[in-house]
Amino acid sequence: MAFDYEKLTESIAAVAATHAAEIDRGLFPSDTLQAMREVGLLGLVSSTEVGGRGLGLGAAAFVVERLARECGSTAMVVCMHYCATAVIEQLGPIDVRTAIAAGRHLSTLAFSEVGSRSQFWAPVSVAKQDGARVRLTARKSWVTSARHADSYVWSSKPVAGGEASTLWLVPRGTSGLRIADASFDGIGLRGNDSNPITAEDAGVPESARLGADGAGFGVMMGTVLPWFNVLTASVSAGLMEAAVTKTAAHAGGTKFEHAGSSIADLPTVRAYIARMRIATDQTKALLADTIAAISTNRADTMLRVLESKAAAGEAAAQVTDLAMRVCGGAAFRKEVGVERIFRDSRAGLVMGPTTDVLYDFIGKAVCGLPLF
Repeated sequence: MAFDYEKLTESIAAVAATHAAEIDRGLFPSDTLQAMREVGLLGLVSSTEVGGRGLGLGAAAFVVERLARECGSTAMVVCMHYCATAVIEQLGPIDVRTAIAAGRHLSTLAFSEVGSRSQFWAPVSVAKQDGARVRLTARKSWVTSARHADSYVWSSKPVAGGEASTLWLVPRGTSGLRIADASFDGIGLRGNDSNPITAEDAGVPESARLGADGAGFGVMMGTVLPWFNVLTASVSAGLMEAAVTKTAAHAGGTKFEHAGSSIADLPTVRAYIARMRIATDQTKALLADTIAAISTNRADTMLRVLESKAAAGEAAAQVTDLAMRVCGGAAFRKEVGVERIFRDSRAGLVMGPTTDVLYDFIGKAVCGLPLF
């Protein structure tokens, strides 16, 4: 029997919707993740040879976008898990790959650092040889699922030194790791357990290295960047879709009793909603083209990868601004449903690579200049 991930995602989205309000208050989406485990969606992109579903970036984008319509935090946790899984599938140990495929292991990325901020490709943390082990010292600034992930795909400078990077698979319980013990209480995405992690001579075996020493940058650019940009853009697209739906419902269902008309009867309101719909559809079209470019290794693939996140983050901010404007004072009440989407949408602009950094990269690409 075929694995109908689209139908299964619809059922999981219903679970995410049930818990969205409490997730926005800082609760980690454990119930939704458990439901995903039970139907095989946490192992969606794991290879069939280790018991996974063997599906690719397009399927992952579908799942993340659909979840984001109900809960941005849940979508971001799943986004990071799929990004980490893409690396582990290429370079990780068979036992972890098998555990992810079975839904027993949640992973995430641990790239952003206090010292290099959103320039995730430039770690300042260090790795030092200590006999058969390696000691990691770092100040990771934002790690999604920090207290709940079973492992982190972790970046550092190479053991051999230099300005390149090396990737490691670091278990959460590694001695020497200190995870901030607090629920994330930012503007939005409050339930994704995004917390700092400090490593103080945290010891891992050499076998924890993902790829060759100093080869991390190539993995970041060749695997992580496409997956991360497409999936974070999918989060933005899902939030935009939710904003359009909720705004249109509010406009059509809210009456001016004295005039006998609805908010949607105002031409200016319909024009705002039309702009929201167009921007959402444009974002989805660019996402689909980006996935097609990646799958066929088109010549413009990197340009599309860079454009997808930049465009989606910018568009989500504009669409949710309009949602707040159309819904007016009612938008500030949680029951209307747009203020949470408005807050969650802001993350897409500032997660590394930030929108402004992406604009610089895109400009370089169009002008024929090297990105780095």
